Amino acid sequence: MKRIIAILVLVAGFAFQANAQEVKTVALEQTKGEFTQKELTLKEGTYIFEISNNAVGHDVGFVLAPKGKVEAENHIKDAYVTSLVKNNSKSTSKKVTLKKGEYVYFCPLNPTPQYSLTVK
Repeated sequence: MKRIIAILVLVAGFAFQANAQEVKTVALEQTKGEFTQKELTLKEGTYIFEISNNAVGHDVGFVLAPKGKVEAENHIKDAYVTSLVKNNSKSTSKKVTLKKGEYVYFCPLNPTPQYSLTVK
């Protein structure tokens, strides 16, 4: 019985570690009025967005939404940065699981154009 419990604990530990390794970070940089990355293509999966404020001169944020649905009620809330990104600093989002489809990302505080993010 102890052996079975030990095996179950070991298997659960490996499963937990595998899940932790599946989260990838996507680094995006904002300058005045734009993101330096104009378009992204990602695989289905779980991501954390790391947003850099490179001398914009004020706080910035990050919005991710399905393409064509950029109203606030359609924003992917977990993609918001956990705190506004101060000048010359970085902030991250929570974990965001993306399915196949087309999305847009932008910053209404900078403000930036809407950029394309495709998940294949």
